[in-house]
Amino acid sequence: MKESVGNPLHLKSVNHISLICRSVEESMDFYQNVLGFFPIRRPGSFDFDGAWLFGYGIGIHLLEAENPEKLPRKKEINPKDNHISFQCESMGAVEKKLKEMEIDYVRATVEEGGIQVDQLFFHDPDGFMIEICNCDSLPVIPLVGDLARPCSRLNLHLMQNQQQNVHKIVK
Repeated sequence: MKESVGNPLHLKSVNHISLICRSVEESMDFYQNVLGFFPIRRPGSFDFDGAWLFGYGIGIHLLEAENPEKLPRKKEINPKDNHISFQCESMGAVEKKLKEMEIDYVRATVEEGGIQVDQLFFHDPDGFMIEICNCDSLPVIPLVGDLARPCSRLNLHLMQNQQQNVHKIVK
């Protein structure tokens, strides 16, 4: 296996994820009213239906499917499926809101070194998996070096800098 060399592409952050959807309007409603994203301007030069939303430092680009009836429908909520995860302030408040909105979800728990992380998984209108968790309590421990940090944006920059320094020393 080839050794990682820090940040060869000089990446700064995740900008957006694109999701193909059956109905832009239905998906916009979900991402706005369930997850709290807000619509932003999308270039008018695109020749296909879609919408852009933004929140929590990331964009969601909705792309309307050319043949919506051919998109597979996911029924089972499988935590091992592709998903995007959001950290929350209160798992209890999230679970209460999902029940109020009558959104089906699956609860899971991860335990590591005495730390418990709670997770809730549910689908957007097109079956894309969403996870809500209290993952901030789980430390991010690089496989190289000895830095352990909580899983938060504040500490991400520190971890990236240490990782780059470790790679400089290894060279």
